[in-house]
Amino acid sequence: MKTKLFAFPLVLIFLSPLANAENDYLAPRTQWDQPDLQGVWNFASNVPMSRPRQFGEREYMTQEEANAIAENMEASFEQLNEYDVGGYNTFWVENAGRGDNLRTSLITYPTNGQLPKRVEGINIQNPPFGGLGPDFRGERPVRTPVGGIGKNGPEDRGISERCIVGFNSGPPFVPSLYNNNVQIVQNRDTVVVVTEMIHDARIISLTKPHHVEEEIRLWTGDSRGYWDGDTLVVETKNFNDLTQSFSVFGSATGKFLTERFTRVNEFTVDYEFTIEDPDTFKDRITARVPMSKVDGLMYEYACHEGNYGMVNILRGERMAEMRMDAPEP
Repeated sequence: MKTKLFAFPLVLIFLSPLANAENDYLAPRTQWDQPDLQGVWNFASNVPMSRPRQFGEREYMTQEEANAIAENMEASFEQLNEYDVGGYNTFWVENAGRGDNLRTSLITYPTNGQLPKRVEGINIQNPPFGGLGPDFRGERPVRTPVGGIGKNGPEDRGISERCIVGFNSGPPFVPSLYNNNVQIVQNRDTVVVVTEMIHDARIISLTKPHHVEEEIRLWTGDSRGYWDGDTLVVETKNFNDLTQSFSVFGSATGKFLTERFTRVNEFTVDYEFTIEDPDTFKDRITARVPMSKVDGLMYEYACHEGNYGMVNILRGERMAEMRMDAPEP
């Protein structure tokens, strides 16, 4: 079982501003004279997506505040272990540190670091402890990545448990507990972004500006890209209604996503995304996540081979039902 960043809001990363002397950096070029973004990149982060409210409008925190939040994070993981087989402790968590300054949120807009107000009546699916706790009340379709509403069938479980879409594979890319790796491959007319989680390959055309017809809906949307100077801009729409818009809210049907990839030094790609979804949120959302170069290969994450995890979840529930219905001796 796996979780996502939103389940643990009190975590942080050491992250320096990218708007500094790196502005003079000239990214290496491909044979087509395009900025070279190729390689394996890691977007792990222990910055909270939303800013803890005690920081107000502050963009950075002190070292003492950072230490206190780290202690709260450790306590959150320990609390997970109260549930049967338990969850993860911090030994398994993929954290990252960059720079000397301490950011208070990955969200840069709205400027308060919080998600904007939501549209009334939208669907909300928020499993306890990010899916590592008990099942939650709800109806199909289950749009949350992890957790579920029951164990009557696979459709009662989250989409990453069903090996459909990885819990951190996006788009957009949202840091999670581990396996926060992507590989970028380029040629003149196409960019391919391969995610580690469930090894999905998103093929982004640089020469076909028009998206597919509105009635064609995809799990990860339909992406088109172009170069804005040295920045790769990717616009994605045509998501289906079986994933959440963002965080635990709504569905992605009306979502329009803009991603920007900029190589700011030899070891860093500045990744920024903006979500516009008037069906779910009353304002746009912009977040900034640095990606760090990985000196190594990215291996296939095969989810469950034959998804035996799902088989055993359902088998365990059937056994529990049999015991409940069995007559007392």
